[in-house]
Amino acid sequence: MSTASLISNTPEKPVPVTVNGETIPAEAIASEAQNHTADRPEKAWAQAAEALVIREALLQKARAIGLTPQPVKDGTGRSEPEDDALIRQLLEAEVSVPEPDEESSRRYFEQNRKRFRSPDLFEASHILLQADKRDALAYMRARKEAEALIAALKDKPDQFGRMARDQSDCPSASEDGRLGQISDGQTTPLFEAAIRAMLPGEISSVPVETPYGFHIIRLDHVAEGAVPDFETARPLVEEFLRDASWRRAVSQFISLVIGEASITGVDLKGASSPLVQ
Repeated sequence: MSTASLISNTPEKPVPVTVNGETIPAEAIASEAQNHTADRPEKAWAQAAEALVIREALLQKARAIGLTPQPVKDGTGRSEPEDDALIRQLLEAEVSVPEPDEESSRRYFEQNRKRFRSPDLFEASHILLQADKRDALAYMRARKEAEALIAALKDKPDQFGRMARDQSDCPSASEDGRLGQISDGQTTPLFEAAIRAMLPGEISSVPVETPYGFHIIRLDHVAEGAVPDFETARPLVEEFLRDASWRRAVSQFISLVIGEASITGVDLKGASSPLVQ
């Protein structure tokens, strides 16, 4: 084979990733790629390269306008990394957003009332019979025991507390099975679905199976969530609007900085900044 053929079949060397002539090392991109979830390694690499290019462009902009890092400390006394401080200071200096006015706040509130609804609260009690599916015999025994307790409670529902004290494998047994107030996300999805299908005072008619075992549930009380009036919700509404405005302004500012920079090795068309996720 000729030398010419060897040269023509050799893959081209990748274009280095640079920002205004400053090279971002491949090692740095590989390290950053570990922080990006993607279905293919090359996609994670591309996302990492984009993130580091944006970060480098912002750091260069901060230094160009004469900023020096002034790190702040968090609640534990740890100091902010200098590069993070520079980017924060740059955004504070260059990005500003208007305060939400009453008209826009009211409009947002009326269009998003469900977002401000307080969560439903449930007061429930339960009897837990722990069971491990890997032990088929014990699992079947726990189910049968739960069914027997439910049958007994149909005739004597007032014995729920005593049965919880005597039979439940949950620490709540010492409180007659009472779990106190619970809301969305505080229990397993199966347990939550069960209490949402019940009426106050009702005891589950079949054992409720969760990864912990079998539950016999009594729903004691429900406090349905409600939408507050505008004045009560206004601070939260303004926080939503302020945050949305800031994210848009930061995204626009980053686009301007990237547009002014000379970049090689990555295509930032359609890229989103990790700063405004």
